Amino acid sequence: MDIDISLVPEVLTSVAGFPITNTFFMTMVVSLLIIIGSYILNRRMTIVPRGFQNIVEIVLEALLDLVDSVTGDRAQSKKFFPIVATIFIFVILSNWIGLLPGMGTFGVEQMHGEENVLVSFVRSPSADLNLTITLALFAVIAAQVFGVRAVGLRGYLGKFFVSPLKKPYGIGTFVGVLEIISEFAKVISFSFRLFGNVFAGEVLLLVMLSLVPPLVPIPFMLLEVFVGFIQALVFAMLTLVFFKMATEAHH
Repeated sequence: MDIDISLVPEVLTSVAGFPITNTFFMTMVVSLLIIIGSYILNRRMTIVPRGFQNIVEIVLEALLDLVDSVTGDRAQSKKFFPIVATIFIFVILSNWIGLLPGMGTFGVEQMHGEENVLVSFVRSPSADLNLTITLALFAVIAAQVFGVRAVGLRGYLGKFFVSPLKKPYGIGTFVGVLEIISEFAKVISFSFRLFGNVFAGEVLLLVMLSLVPPLVPIPFMLLEVFVGFIQALVFAMLTLVFFKMATEAHH
């Protein structure tokens, strides 16, 4: 059996020359789910939580406790929490939406060469390097903003630019250059870690579904649910750690 594996997202259609890929489409779907879910939850919020509100509050309280364990300061946690929680919820939904059974059967038929193939609407947004790079850039830039707000522009830039005449003479300058390189390295490590894990998981599932009976891939799907959770948690927690490090006074 032929297996069609594409490293880049497939184009479903185009609007005014702008290509609509299946990962872009699912990014819009996940974003709308979060926005609509938040709106409905806010409209129906009660003092005594029940049902879906109860589940959401349990998850958010667990996340806030996790943020507190890193910052050790509730006031600082409240500053970081909206971004960290949003990243976690968006990434975990992005990772899991591609695992929904049967979703791969919906798509548009296109001619690839001489073959008529089905291009699925569903592909995890995290399996698109463009999205993971965007998330990584947002996290790293937000860390710079938090750092400047915490210690001031001059104090924050002093972390990267150190005069070679300042003790211990030259070493501080070298360390500052390494700090600049590490900020760019964060973007690369962030984006490729999430993209690599999610894309590899999708390829594994596609291969298993193509080669073995339908029930055999179930353990692998459960594994991907766990991997999707871990990757979302790691991305959110690393973002939090970078926020915390950026706000520490430089000596």
